[in-house]
Amino acid sequence: MTETTAFDWRTFLLTWSGEWADSPAADDETRGEDEEAARRARWLGFPAASEERIAAMEERLGRRMPPSYREFLKVSDGWRHAGGFVSLLAGTEGARWHDNESGLADMFEEYLDEDAEPEERREADLWRRGLQLDVESDITHVLMDPEEVDEDGEWAVYTWASWRAEPPERHANFSAFMREMYQEFHSLRAHRRDGEPVFANDTTRELDTAVDEARLEALRGGWEGALRRLDEAKEYGRPRAAGLGDQIRRLLGQTYMVYYDGLVTDPRYAPDLLPTLVAEHAAQSYRDDSTLMFHLRGADDDLASSAYATLAQIREGTYRYTAAGPFGEAVERARELARWGDTDGAWRTLLHALPRWEPLGPDHVAPLGWVADPLLGPLLTPERGRALLSTPRGGQTGGTPGPTVELDPGGLAWLAEPDPGNSRTSYRFVLVEGVQPQELPGRLADADGDGGVLNEPTTSWEAHRRFRHDQSSSYDDRALVAVGRAGAGWSFAFDGNCAPFRRERFVSPAAAAGAGTRAVVVWSGLRTWHGTPSFHLSVARDGAEEYAFAYANGEVRQSGRIPGALDPSRFFGAPEDAAEAERPLLEAVAAEFGVSLPRHAIVSGRLHTFTTRSWTRPPGNGEAYLVFRRTRPEK
Repeated sequence: MTETTAFDWRTFLLTWSGEWADSPAADDETRGEDEEAARRARWLGFPAASEERIAAMEERLGRRMPPSYREFLKVSDGWRHAGGFVSLLAGTEGARWHDNESGLADMFEEYLDEDAEPEERREADLWRRGLQLDVESDITHVLMDPEEVDEDGEWAVYTWASWRAEPPERHANFSAFMREMYQEFHSLRAHRRDGEPVFANDTTRELDTAVDEARLEALRGGWEGALRRLDEAKEYGRPRAAGLGDQIRRLLGQTYMVYYDGLVTDPRYAPDLLPTLVAEHAAQSYRDDSTLMFHLRGADDDLASSAYATLAQIREGTYRYTAAGPFGEAVERARELARWGDTDGAWRTLLHALPRWEPLGPDHVAPLGWVADPLLGPLLTPERGRALLSTPRGGQTGGTPGPTVELDPGGLAWLAEPDPGNSRTSYRFVLVEGVQPQELPGRLADADGDGGVLNEPTTSWEAHRRFRHDQSSSYDDRALVAVGRAGAGWSFAFDGNCAPFRRERFVSPAAAAGAGTRAVVVWSGLRTWHGTPSFHLSVARDGAEEYAFAYANGEVRQSGRIPGALDPSRFFGAPEDAAEAERPLLEAVAAEFGVSLPRHAIVSGRLHTFTTRSWTRPPGNGEAYLVFRRTRPEK
């Protein structure tokens, strides 16, 4: 409805009245004489107000009423049961200026800060200037604001109840307010207790048909139109609408108030929906699990046990999403790609297989459980969620599948860009040709100890929190590195949390890593916050260093025959310009060896890690060094 004055009030109010009259009263609801008369008459309103009565009201109040309220009064001079908490709404006689009768202006003003915006002060002053429409209510206030007027002359309407513990709710105008109260009436009637009669009428049947159509529309890839229809049905309290809409919202990256209402406790859908709900709880709960079951009300003992078991797996990083059929096979391939850093390849694999995904039941619109998988979950972005939702699936055909959204820029130059926290100011990595990532510990770690063991995939932050050395020294510079594939034929070991480069103590791991093949080592500290700007490159083949150079303290030291494309004289000039050399150096290394590091996996994903041998030599005679020992608190 765009023209509020053209709204068919009579049809709308008659429909509302008839549905109210036919709806069964709740066990704790009693209807007095007036209400029984209204039920028999199938009319919640009153006789229409004449133009003279409306004009007299406007003279009494000193303002012409907004168009939609005037048109309403011409059909009914007041209204019973406006929603669930206003039992009598004012007509021409009952409307009055609130004039802070409730004292709420003082209360809202008390909460204002000294530097509160003018708009915030206007909101508090609503309780002085507003026109009060609630006559009888459950401590619920309804005020029209004569100072918030749109181009059609309509006044905004605000409702507020202290027991809701929320700020006043704004409605665009009086007709919008009444339509939303009609939806509230429907929503409250739809949520009946066990054993009470079903609330059904032409409106509910029409909405339920719309929900069915929206689900098919979503499966065909038309998620935007489907979500609008589901959200409208949700406002009326229609079962299934919230649960279906939440599936779409979760894939758009929205987690707030997403509970898959009525579906997450259904054994058919719990295997796919429950993990995402549990994963969000794990992310927000900080080990307080007292609220886990709050949104699983109605769950049986088996589902409750499954929820806690899934929570433990998610916290340990061991949860694995599985699915049936060809899509499930693609999930396994995608996980293996993501495991070694190829998150773009993993995403393409999932999206390509999506048309062959099959719903678990008639209230399932998309695969969700993969979002909770520690390796697959980081693949999701809002853009990718839209691409997935735009792809026809579940046996439906539709428009063009969603686009493949690439997150990795390729090459190495992205390392020269500030990261979101601006913390990546120094880093180092080893590239080895012709070997698999899982072989790198054998080339870079000590033969004894557990350094040669790959840890389970973790985020960079988790890895450094879990696997810190208990003891280290100023000469013992073992790196905790993430591993993966660095393009065609190469693997990488990356450390984004390294100490400053010290040329006089550094021992390049290139020779050991390059036994029987070729290895490249890069250590960049050109943007470091501590120490002097530095950069190191060394290349080894068959276990022997071929060439190397190191920039530190404004000078370059080099050895071997360096290819022209990597000649340090091309990149370094005045010391104050050292940071400008980082990007072209990284571009040159990437071009020379045809390598790439996966930004998304390193920054936002999960990768296997291990601890290398020290990158610095042992202390010589007469050289002092410090030992740092980390003590663990007693349990």
